Amino acid sequence: MIVYKTEEEIELMRASAKVLAQAHGEVASMIREGITTRELDQRAEEFIRDHGGQPSFKGYNGFEYSLCISPNSVVVHGFPGDYTLKSGDVISVDAGVLLNGYHSDSAYTYPVGEVAPEVLKLLEETKKSLYLGIEQAVAGNRMGDISFAIQNHVEKQGYGVVRELVGHGIGKKLHERPEVPNYGKRGAGLKLQTGLTLAIEPMVNLGTKSVVQEKDGWTIRTKDLKPSAHFEHTVVVRKDKAEILTSFEYIEKALQ
Repeated sequence: MIVYKTEEEIELMRASAKVLAQAHGEVASMIREGITTRELDQRAEEFIRDHGGQPSFKGYNGFEYSLCISPNSVVVHGFPGDYTLKSGDVISVDAGVLLNGYHSDSAYTYPVGEVAPEVLKLLEETKKSLYLGIEQAVAGNRMGDISFAIQNHVEKQGYGVVRELVGHGIGKKLHERPEVPNYGKRGAGLKLQTGLTLAIEPMVNLGTKSVVQEKDGWTIRTKDLKPSAHFEHTVVVRKDKAEILTSFEYIEKALQ
């Protein structure tokens, strides 16, 4: 069942999304050579709890961490741990916050130190595809319009769009219906209605679209071991223009 949100519920999600955006900013301010992914995870959890929230991911289906941190060829669901960031890495940080009974979810991929130009371009174009998808999240459009906008943009750049992982509805549950694929046909799929809240999240690979799951049951990696990028916002379908609840504002300030 698809759950459409009232304005009161959207306000609660907006509060959750603000804490999440600020937590991302805290993480962004720490990203540098020599820091471990565990340190990033610990800081995010501390910040979220200090602001009255809970990390959405911690305990989800047995996941033990507050962040999914995915370096280089890891697409998503990477475990924080002893991995130490080094120059040339790209690192995806995916986080969620549960506050006032509602979830928010967003992700950002960072370059560390001196990163190859073609990898920086992958990050830039994947981020651009997120906003192109969001532009289509308006009432009267179809889910396929979001999916097509993302796929069309990144495939023109020669990148691979991951098929096995998709965006999703979000609200009282971290993952709600409907699914939001990053590939599809314009004009196909669910007709979008006002009050639908979605986590739109392109996952785009420098090389092949094919991925493999590691033995830990979580970590998803590119099959050809080339880098991947992941950007995500929580949005509300509106009549004329989608509303983005999460924000990269705090990230961008931290990176200046």
